[in-house]
Amino acid sequence: MFLSVFDVFKIGIGPSSSHTMGPMTAANRFLDLIQSSDWPRPRGAEVKALKVSLHGSLAYTGIGHGTGRAVILGLTGERADLVDPDRMDGLIAEVERSGQVHPPGHPAYRFNPSADLTYDKKVTLPGHANGMNLFALDGDGRVLLSQIYYSIGGGFVVTDMELEAMRKAGKDTKPQKGVPYPFATAEQMLEMAEKSGKSIAQMKRANEEASMSREELDAGLDRIWAAMTSCVDRGLRSDGIMPGGLNVRRRARSIHDKLHEEWRSNRVNPLLANDWLSVYAMAVNEENAAGGRVVTAPTNGAAGVVPATIRYYLHFHEDADQNGIRDYLLTAAAIGGIIKHNASISGAEVGCQGEVGSAAAMAAAGLAAVLGGTPAQIENAAEIALEHHLGMTCDPVAGLVQVPCIERNALGAVKAVTAASLALKGDGNHFVPLDACIETMRQTGYDMSEKYKETSTGGLAVNLVEC
Repeated sequence: MFLSVFDVFKIGIGPSSSHTMGPMTAANRFLDLIQSSDWPRPRGAEVKALKVSLHGSLAYTGIGHGTGRAVILGLTGERADLVDPDRMDGLIAEVERSGQVHPPGHPAYRFNPSADLTYDKKVTLPGHANGMNLFALDGDGRVLLSQIYYSIGGGFVVTDMELEAMRKAGKDTKPQKGVPYPFATAEQMLEMAEKSGKSIAQMKRANEEASMSREELDAGLDRIWAAMTSCVDRGLRSDGIMPGGLNVRRRARSIHDKLHEEWRSNRVNPLLANDWLSVYAMAVNEENAAGGRVVTAPTNGAAGVVPATIRYYLHFHEDADQNGIRDYLLTAAAIGGIIKHNASISGAEVGCQGEVGSAAAMAAAGLAAVLGGTPAQIENAAEIALEHHLGMTCDPVAGLVQVPCIERNALGAVKAVTAASLALKGDGNHFVPLDACIETMRQTGYDMSEKYKETSTGGLAVNLVEC
């Protein structure tokens, strides 16, 4: 099993990797499919119009998560990693005004969002909670081509056939060929580390360098961190009310200003590290909620935990450097890949334990690694962090990634640092293996009621008058 660090950490836009980035990517893929020869185009038929239906969690919380906006942008040819957030409103307004999209390299297609983009809450597609169906029609409204896509978390998008193939392949967790250290489980990861004498970051680096140069890898890791830390900085500079109608005010800037005052005055604050962790995480997730540029870590809804703990590492550890950040990201990606392969990182599939829980496990592992932890201690750190998120529901108020998501990232970062600290004070031996914890998360998510899995039909979402 091999999942690249650049699949785990993807640069995109908020507010959701599964509900915003994923649907935009699905729209991109459908445009490519229309132009391909991979479907039986009737002789003389021409695509003149497009339609899209959103299902499951995408239908229930798509408005609050900006799913419709993402689909429109994707059908204009915009990509999640390249779109200019400052141009998005204008692009969407033009489509709504003209009733058509005109992606580069395509003719103009008829697409009126008010009529051709539907939120179907009655029909759930069978493969995944985040399903969508895209249709290409001729001038008379006959369907020439349709394709189901599933947004399976973290910005990953697959067709219905690809999902079925993944699930069949996922039944086999034996190491696969193609990279030198193809661990599919934490147990295999530890066995390979012991036999090779390499750290988790070194094994992950060797896997990545099987398909790219060291210079390319390091440059890519540096781009990821640059995007993360820029997001933190934007969040710390911004204030005001976040969009969506809840009238939730940004708090990161004011908290940051107070912390700087304390820092300059040398006043004793026993909660100082926790306060800095929290404000870094909140800054990211406030940016995400506002639709800004973020990095999936492993999702947008959990995007604040990893950068917050890296900034903590830089802030409080004198020997922190760029090589340490690279090792952190590689280690965190290794843990994220194992979790995704054996369970899920999708809030719509397993609740927030799969998002903030996974992010905390990744962050704890990354931090333990750069603070000198052994592979066993790193695995222990990840397990502690994930174990204490088990059962966490995903119940965003009004379908917006604001309440409880922003503060939840702050607490996830605090748990990650605590988990790393506990693990480093031990010798790596512990009672619950990470693999058992991941399997428990998968089973818990399977048993969890759908109303607690990013549908906004349970929990805080129905117990606050604002919703």
